[in-house]
Amino acid sequence: MKKYLLFFVLIVLGMIPALAASDAALQAEELSLLWVIPFGGILLCLSLCPLFVPNLWHHHYGKIGAAWALLTLGGMIHHGGLETAAYEVCHTYLAHYFPFIILVGALFTISGGIKVTVHAPATPFSNTVLLCVGSFVASLIGTTGAAMLFIRPLLAINKERAFKTHSVIFFIILVCNVGGALSAIGDPPLFLGFLNGIDFFWPTKKLFWPTMMILIPLLALYAGIDHWYLKKETLAPYKAPPGRRLIFAGKRNIPMMAAAIGLVLLSGFWQSSFYVSLMDVKLYAQDLVRDLGLVGLSWASWRYGPRSARQDNDFSWEPLVEVAKLFAAIFITAAPVMAILKAGDKGSMAALVSLVTTNGQPVNAAYFWLSGILSAFLDNAPTYLVFFSLSGGDPEALMGALDHTLMAFSMGAVFMGALTYIGNAPNFMVKSIAESQNVAMPSFFGYMAWSCGLLLPLFLLLTILIY
Repeated sequence: MKKYLLFFVLIVLGMIPALAASDAALQAEELSLLWVIPFGGILLCLSLCPLFVPNLWHHHYGKIGAAWALLTLGGMIHHGGLETAAYEVCHTYLAHYFPFIILVGALFTISGGIKVTVHAPATPFSNTVLLCVGSFVASLIGTTGAAMLFIRPLLAINKERAFKTHSVIFFIILVCNVGGALSAIGDPPLFLGFLNGIDFFWPTKKLFWPTMMILIPLLALYAGIDHWYLKKETLAPYKAPPGRRLIFAGKRNIPMMAAAIGLVLLSGFWQSSFYVSLMDVKLYAQDLVRDLGLVGLSWASWRYGPRSARQDNDFSWEPLVEVAKLFAAIFITAAPVMAILKAGDKGSMAALVSLVTTNGQPVNAAYFWLSGILSAFLDNAPTYLVFFSLSGGDPEALMGALDHTLMAFSMGAVFMGALTYIGNAPNFMVKSIAESQNVAMPSFFGYMAWSCGLLLPLFLLLTILIY
């Protein structure tokens, strides 16, 4: 029970109406750079501990995250009292964390109950088509959902191939990252933007051509590399048996997935004036309907969906539990950092502001590369929030005069999450699944050699053409 104590304390602390007043918010101009330490500390632990102390991290990541969150809460109480800490907790959880984890949990739960079996020959054409379809599906059901649906069919098709590591690497780049750029539910950073006022279809309209500039060359390059490897094969590639080429198990979950997407769309188009004020946070009708509906669909999928499909998928709650625990702490440690960044040149991060701003105007290329590099080595969701705040945090301005700035850090967070195994949650999940099926995956830096060689030239070209 101890490992859940922090999260119980955080929630209880946020449920004190008398203490949750908006004038209790942290005063950004008074905050020093010391407030960044817990946020940077937890992200560094997230990046480095799985590599250097994997056993310690696996058994104690919740406690490690809790320690950093408690350090931030202690600072809040010391700086502004219990009232300030209560306000920041309830605002962060009610406005950001709960909607985020509810959506991620719903997509993970429902997609985990759908089993896709593909009967196709292990040819470059079949593999390229599967990667292409998976990439576009990622924008429909999220990168996590698409990764869980398509990685096993890809491995099954190529099970007799001697060379298949390259296929998993391209899968991580395309399906787990680049393909999620075209909708608000495609990748966690874009959903956080949606929660902060960015239109649902803004990524579809603004990021379509930049995504195609990355996706199409990578698919063509993959087809060529896979053809080259196939010519070196000594075993006959897998031949598809007669019968249906595409088989779905767990079909009851498919309409549930459609309903989940519909609820997110509804919350974007339905602008009700009715709201419930909870701890000084306004919860509008459309948001309540979305979140309660997603929780209901998750329960229905688990309760009534076929168990056989989940068993075939080796479904486990552990990845979702890890995300829920870590982000519960990350969102708390990020709260003072967000406040400092919103203060702009009046805050203690004025030097960082100067890197992405010249004469009061944003340097969009700097936004793209800086947000991308941090996303690759930290985590793209909190990194996106950092740059959202750094650019002013006004959704109307970001979709208007500053739309190229929003494009820059959106592309950086989504695309460059593919540069390392730890840039986006599905990356490591896919690596683990591949290794469990005896695919020899490269080391952390070995993977980076592949990803940087494939992606950095395309990112440079994107920078030249757009900025």
